[in-house]
Amino acid sequence: MKISKYQIFWMIVSLEIGMVLLLTQSPAIEEAKQDAWISFIFAGLAGIGISFAAGKLSLLYPNQTFIQYSQSILGKWLGRIIVIPYFIHWLSVIGVIFRQSSEVIQMTLFTSTPLFILIVLLLLLVIYVNYIGGIEGIGRCSEIMGPLILLMVIITLFLNFNNIEWDKILPVYTDSGLKSILQGGLTPVSFYGESVLMMMLLSFTEEPKKGVTWAVWGVGVVTILVTISTLEILMVFGANLSSRLWYPYFEMARYISLMQFLQNLEIVVTVIWIFSVFIKLSIYLFVSSYGIAQWLNIKDWRKVIWFVAIASIVLSLIYPNNNVASVSYLEKYWLPFVLPINMIGIPLLLWGIGVIRKNSQQIDE
Repeated sequence: MKISKYQIFWMIVSLEIGMVLLLTQSPAIEEAKQDAWISFIFAGLAGIGISFAAGKLSLLYPNQTFIQYSQSILGKWLGRIIVIPYFIHWLSVIGVIFRQSSEVIQMTLFTSTPLFILIVLLLLLVIYVNYIGGIEGIGRCSEIMGPLILLMVIITLFLNFNNIEWDKILPVYTDSGLKSILQGGLTPVSFYGESVLMMMLLSFTEEPKKGVTWAVWGVGVVTILVTISTLEILMVFGANLSSRLWYPYFEMARYISLMQFLQNLEIVVTVIWIFSVFIKLSIYLFVSSYGIAQWLNIKDWRKVIWFVAIASIVLSLIYPNNNVASVSYLEKYWLPFVLPINMIGIPLLLWGIGVIRKNSQQIDE
């Protein structure tokens, strides 16, 4: 199974932009007020740093996945132990995304359809692309859906331009300060940091070095578009109202009205969400199934898909409502554990030890 550098780019763009647009802007604005757009710039730079570190780590062992080279760096047993937090991370986030996405689809399109049915239908689509195409199938889907996602985002931003009021982002910095701006960037950077999945994906790339470059570009493009959308949200609704909205980008799309003809564009945002969620869930299902199979020495990784699928349904139904799935999961697990440990700490630790081991081997030779 091989994917191109362009497919890596579109996979990173697709898996990040939907969730970042809908789930990170409200908490960032609540913390940084009208300076939230600056928070997204800082978060984007940090996300690029995470992507770069994960890519450089993977380039030490370009033909191995994270499950394999963690053992090459730390030894068999310690290497097997250090990947366990990632299995917890991957499986839990699949359940949360299924719950979040199904509730959004139910709210916007199928209000009378039971939530369980929507979860199962979405899961079947994700299983199909993994079972039939694997990472190559996901890469091809991202090449089709990625450009459509970007086009729809750009269209909604352009059509909203006549609703903006520039004075709503003033004064800059005075009302918030550096501390609030940095705190506002915590949630966005935790989503940008999902590019750490490259540690599992880069070994499938035809040109690993160029794959890292294009992945970093993917995070950069998402950062630019989300920063612009945050600016527009602030200039349309103001900081106070924006911070109280569940999905401010969705509400901004509802606000678009062009000559009383082009209205109710929230369906466009829903399509962006569905496409992005589909790619994201497909990638997470692949890395979970493939990673667990390698960890357990199971030759046919596709057999593990069914275990991950069942676990995903159970995890998605554990949460009593979307508020717990989104807010509580973010505050109690995602920010305090996944961001500092899985996205920053372990990759930097492995990168440092890996470089030392590589240099020692070259000296011995």
